Amino acid sequence: MRIAFIDCIGGASGDMLLSALLDAGASEANLHKVIAALNLPGCNAQIEQVMRGALSVKMVTIVTPRFETERHATELFSIINQADLPKLVKERASAIIQHLAQVEADIHNSTVESVHLHEVGGDDTVIDIVGVLNALDELQVERVYVSELPLTRGFTKSMHGTIPLPAPATLALLKNARIRFIESLESELVTPTGAAILSSLAYEFGGFPPMQLKTIGIGAGHRQLPFPNVIRVWIGEIKDENSGLLVETLTTLETNVDDLNPQVYEHVMHQLFHAGALDVTLTPTQMKKNRPGTLLSVLCRPSDADRLQSIIFSETITLGVRHVTCERASLPRIIEPVATPFGTINVKTAHWKDVTRIVPEYEDCRRAAETHKVPILQVMASAQQKYQKPVLIDS
Repeated sequence: MRIAFIDCIGGASGDMLLSALLDAGASEANLHKVIAALNLPGCNAQIEQVMRGALSVKMVTIVTPRFETERHATELFSIINQADLPKLVKERASAIIQHLAQVEADIHNSTVESVHLHEVGGDDTVIDIVGVLNALDELQVERVYVSELPLTRGFTKSMHGTIPLPAPATLALLKNARIRFIESLESELVTPTGAAILSSLAYEFGGFPPMQLKTIGIGAGHRQLPFPNVIRVWIGEIKDENSGLLVETLTTLETNVDDLNPQVYEHVMHQLFHAGALDVTLTPTQMKKNRPGTLLSVLCRPSDADRLQSIIFSETITLGVRHVTCERASLPRIIEPVATPFGTINVKTAHWKDVTRIVPEYEDCRRAAETHKVPILQVMASAQQKYQKPVLIDS
């Protein structure tokens, strides 16, 4: 299986991603064909080598003759649907636009159909999104992993006036992503377009996945920062072991705990999940001298083990933690946004042989149920039903 790891060193934007994929081998001629297929008069892509720190990297600048300030999502759907491009590219691009529009609608207390897309409604945004998806298709990337995303505080100007950083749309799009904070800088590092693309494509956020590395692409952002303003795309292959199952080497942290107030475990679990734990379980057990206790088990990536162990020592009364190396075989899965009567719901899907799993994200369903005053089971059923239809996005 061919995979890509997106290393967001200087943040993420649509043009940075596009630049890195071109540097990794995607065809510049195909990018120009994408622009022509979208039928956006006067638009073009300028591609050049620039210096970011000590690195010579590729930078794409999308040149547009106008800046749309009153576009609606339906207009963007129309532009994408009429283009002579691969069907999967168009479907994924429409899903990303739908996600963007839903977030903007929620922020401005509007609807997807009526919300105005300002900065994210321009020709450059459409070209960035479709260009990135087409490049991934050309490079035959089947799965995308994304690093932690760097975020800063500060302010930026928009069509709605001065807004805080990270931009509200960026934050909303990055729910469930892994993020880190850079205190020494006040500059927008992750744009709403970059957040929308990565949140829609990411199979997983976090550490670097094991792979046989084939090629590396580096793309530049347009701003000069105190550190290299670049994004790297590492493309490689993993063995499709166990007939399509994803096999990973992980670490299990275990400790037996007694005499701890049971209410504390909820806080401990929250801290562990927030710090990157893949799973946390509590199992009643009998300890020496027949004392009742609890077996705390934490499944994590090896790179996260030390950080999670520190939390266990800090937040519980245990005196020791066992490390066990294990292999986990899991169904390959993706998260896709689905438009429902209750808003956009992210649905986790897994397909393997004749096994199919469709699981709506609980937090999305809970929020939608509270907002619309309906049972959560109704929201979950709606998300499953909409996902199973051939067309996910109403355009």
